[in-house]
Amino acid sequence: MAENDAKPTLPKKSGPYISSVTSRGMNLVIRGIVLFFIGVFLALVLNLLQIQRNVTLFPPDVITSIFSSAWWVPPCCGTASAVIGLLYPCMDRHLGEPHKFKREWSSVMRCVAVFVGINHASAKVDFANNIQLSLTLAALSIGLWWTFDRSRSGFGLGVGIAFLATLVSQLLVYNGVYQYTSPDFLYVRSWLPCIFFAGGITMGNIGRQLAMYECKVIAEKSHED
Repeated sequence: MAENDAKPTLPKKSGPYISSVTSRGMNLVIRGIVLFFIGVFLALVLNLLQIQRNVTLFPPDVITSIFSSAWWVPPCCGTASAVIGLLYPCMDRHLGEPHKFKREWSSVMRCVAVFVGINHASAKVDFANNIQLSLTLAALSIGLWWTFDRSRSGFGLGVGIAFLATLVSQLLVYNGVYQYTSPDFLYVRSWLPCIFFAGGITMGNIGRQLAMYECKVIAEKSHED
């Protein structure tokens, strides 16, 4: 009896706690990788549309990929997509406003299709002037947010992403990294913020859906245990 009483007792919750932390960290990395490759794929497809229409021009000596795009564009877009996709659900938790509007994969896929359509319109549809094109794309982008998001955090992050991404694009164009044909808004096209806004909303929805799926899987595992 004395020997049994002398045995040290270990905290029972330390093992499951460490396992839970490790699982959350691994899931976060997996989500980031998935978002990165989604961003790379969309960058290749959408940039191809812009190049075919001669909206975006790269210097001839720049290393190009199979889609005639500068090699650094897909990785940059993939990294931005991962950051945006992870930031949206994090912001929802921080504000205490879980996003529950149209939380299914079919809605996310429709959002992606609308975003591709908006980008396609910017490259293919001819308007009388850039003001009409910019106003049309702005209306479509806000319509995308209203249809698939409707959250204040989503709108605020979308505006912030559009501002920062447009600023970075202006700096890149100013330094001669690439250029836009017929720039009408400080070295870039005036409709560019609309594309960035719609892209932020789209990647945010994908990130939220992946986070919700992760929470669902974790809840099912804990229920089984």
